Amino acid sequence: MDIFFEIHCQLPREAPGNNEATAKALSLVPKLPENPIILDIGCGPGMQTLALAKITGGQIIAVDTHQPFLDELKRRAEEQNLSSQIRIQNCSMFSLNFKQESFDLIWSEGAVYIMGFQKGLQSWHRFLKPGGTLAVTELSWLVNNPPEEPLKFFRNEYPKMKHIEENISIIKQLGYSYIKNFTIPEAAWWDDYYIPLERRISLLRKKYRDDPEANNIIEEHQREIELYRNYYQCYGYVFYIMQKDALAAEDIIIRMSSSGL
Repeated sequence: MDIFFEIHCQLPREAPGNNEATAKALSLVPKLPENPIILDIGCGPGMQTLALAKITGGQIIAVDTHQPFLDELKRRAEEQNLSSQIRIQNCSMFSLNFKQESFDLIWSEGAVYIMGFQKGLQSWHRFLKPGGTLAVTELSWLVNNPPEEPLKFFRNEYPKMKHIEENISIIKQLGYSYIKNFTIPEAAWWDDYYIPLERRISLLRKKYRDDPEANNIIEEHQREIELYRNYYQCYGYVFYIMQKDALAAEDIIIRMSSSGL
């Protein structure tokens, strides 16, 4: 884990994405109240957190488990005069301890896979106010029959990865109204994530040239980059925007149980 975080330190983002995609997803959210209350789950160093604060003018709770990411978000927020809007909290998405129906908007870019798309949506549903919105990015297949190389890679790295239509079906089963999805652009993988990551890899190859274990982890990151370079048309991060249905809680529970969730 030490070498993993050394590879990932000082990156603008901790997953593919950009401010344009964040703004586009936010434009698809049904009308937010003035000064909305927002939860950003798995915020990383918080590029999207800052964008949300600027665009919405809302109050944001940003959570992550890696303190250096949170420290970097704090520094950036202070630098951009956004500290009064952003409350930073070190906690796991598996043990969120907020009151039910606390948030107008829940946001998560590149992090729901840690819990799993289905489990994340199911778990976070209770924290949304009735009619509140959830927006997440999820790694998804973009073609029906992906080539063997990426298929084999993700069978190992993310076996729960699904096609867009399958994820939309999950959304509808979990007490949400599906609003829209869009695939983030190729540039959103490179500009603030893979290009800076490749620079880090280049530096750390030299530092750890005599450490086989560290080099294996470094090369795994390079392999991931090359995979996307070769197969970017086959998979991508997809923004899914959904709204909490104004259903009684018992109706949602019955729907989950009947579908085996």
